[in-house]
Amino acid sequence: MTYAYIRVSTDKQTVENQRFEISRFAEQEAITIDVWIEEIVSGTRAAKDRKLGILLRKIRKGDMLIVSEISRLGRRLMEVMSILNTCMLKGITLLTVKEHYELGNNIQSQILAFAFSLSAQIERDLISQRTREGLARRLASGQKLGRPLGSRNRKYKLTDKEKEIRRMLEQKISKSQIARQLKVSRNTLLAFLKRTTKPAE
Repeated sequence: MTYAYIRVSTDKQTVENQRFEISRFAEQEAITIDVWIEEIVSGTRAAKDRKLGILLRKIRKGDMLIVSEISRLGRRLMEVMSILNTCMLKGITLLTVKEHYELGNNIQSQILAFAFSLSAQIERDLISQRTREGLARRLASGQKLGRPLGSRNRKYKLTDKEKEIRRMLEQKISKSQIARQLKVSRNTLLAFLKRTTKPAE
C-alpha cells in the first residue's frame, strides 16, 4: 500500500498545493497512491494525537509513505526523528518530494537511525544530569531528601472518608458492605479504622 500524508496547520491554508506536488511526483515515479490522508492540525501536536499516529500504527512492512516535505511530519526535531525511526523499524519506505529523501533499507536510513539513537541517549543523559544537579542544590541548601527515616505515610486510601465511614457504621452497615461501597478490601478498611480509632481514656 502507498499512502500520501498531507498536513496544514490552519483552515486558512490549503491542502491543494501539497496534493499537487505529491501527485506530480507520483506520476513521474510511476507510483500509484492508494490512500490519501489529510488533516488540519499543528505540527507541534504529538503524532499519536493526529491522524498520522493512526496511520503509523496501521502501516505495515513494505508499505510506502509520501509527504511533500519532512516538516509535514512535525515541527519538533525529536518528534520527526521518532517518526522516521518508527518507519525504519517497521520496514516502511518514506519519500519526501521537496528534499528528495528516500528512507528505507539504505545507508542514509542507517545514518539517520544512528543519529536518532544518539540524540535519544543525549536527551536521557541531560535529564539525568539535571536531576542530579537539582538534588545536589537541595542538599547544599540544607533540604532533606525523601521521607524522614522512621516516618509513616500520613495519606491513606481512605483518608478524608472517615466521616462517611463513621456514618455508615452508625447505620449498622457491615464492614464488608462498607468496604465494597468504598471499593477497597475489608482488610484495608479494618487497618484504617485501627489507625484512626482513638484509644479510650
